[in-house]
Formats: sequence, C-alpha cells, structure tokens
Amino acid sequence: MSALPRSYYDRDTLAVARDLLGCTLVHDTPRGRAAGRIVEVEAYHGEEDPACHAAAGRTLRTAPLYGHPGFSYVYLIYGMYHCFNVVTRGEGHPSAVLVRALEPVEGLDLMRERRALRRRGAGPLAERDLANGPGKLCAALGITLEHNRADLIHSPLRVEAGAPPGAVVWTPRVGITVGTDRFWRCFVKDSTHVSRSHLNRVLAEVPRPATV
Repeated sequence: MSALPRSYYDRDTLAVARDLLGCTLVHDTPRGRAAGRIVEVEAYHGEEDPACHAAAGRTLRTAPLYGHPGFSYVYLIYGMYHCFNVVTRGEGHPSAVLVRALEPVEGLDLMRERRALRRRGAGPLAERDLANGPGKLCAALGITLEHNRADLIHSPLRVEAGAPPGAVVWTPRVGITVGTDRFWRCFVKDSTHVSRSHLNRVLAEVPRPATV
C-alpha cells in the first residue's frame, strides 16, 4: 500500500490523532520490513499547549514541529529512548501526534531481535510487549534520531491506511506534569497492545470527546 498523502496530516491535530488509529506504521530497512497497527496516540497542539515541545518556542530541537505536515519529529528522552511523532497542521503551526503503541503485524522476528539488543539477554518477549510504548516501538522498528525530519510520504518510514478501529477512548496524556487536564490521548479500547493498561482500566469507563 502507498503512504498516506500530505493532505492527511494538514488538518486539526486531534482529528489526525483519532484517524491514525488503525493505520499501519511501516519501516523498510536493509534488514527487512517491520510494521505495526497504530493503537495508541497522543496529540500535542501548538505553543499554547504547555505539554508540547513548541511551548518553549522555536529552537533547533523543535524546528521540525514548525515545518510542513507529514514529516517525522523524532527525539530522545532520558538519553536513551526515542519517540516518534508525525507533524500536523500547516507550516508555522507547531503540532504533532506522538505514536505511543503498535500492534505488530509484520517483521515480528526482526522486532524481537531489535528489542532483545536493548534488554540485555532477558527472556523472549510476548507479542503484546514488542511495541506497547513509544520507546519500545521505536526500538522494534529501528527508528532513531537519524529519522528525524523524515518525509513520511516519500521515505522508507511511512504510515499506510488501515481499517478503522471500533470503540476508542480519550484520556489525559501520560508521563507529563502540565496540560494534564486535556483528554488528548486516544487508544483502541479493546486492544491488548496499548501502554499503561492498568490506567486504561480505570479511565476507559467514561469516554470523553477531545476538544481544543
């Protein structure tokens, strides 16, 4: 399948976040293809969002957020974990969707091999644990800082259309200390591949609409 078009990302960030659920994140490398169905995302919406990196203004690090939609924004946290985002809205409107979890669909052996390198000899991973977190999915798909600013339409790293999921749930974003009042984390309700499953059980009872 072909990558999603540029116009797909040139929309409101929350709409893109919701629509990415069920799509497939694909990475073709010399070692093979790895891909997973997107089951969990978070929206980060401009300089007015205190949890968005753009809240600090335009810097060398945040410059990709201000660029054209449909490019990647990859950064490092804790000095060791990569996070993959897709840039949304028009140029000059810094916003992005963080992909938080995937359901592996292709290249599972390659994913396990890549993840094992980070786990230092631990036992084999269950399928549901291969990509159920932003750092895990980047390790599994071989996404690093080299893929920052990747063109998701014309590069080996891309997002392809998929089947829309059933019920989805909006919750507060996790791992942040500001902007926690905004229900901008969205996941497939019945998926076993999402992160923070203990939190999902508590919050999934009352789905809430996302508003900016």
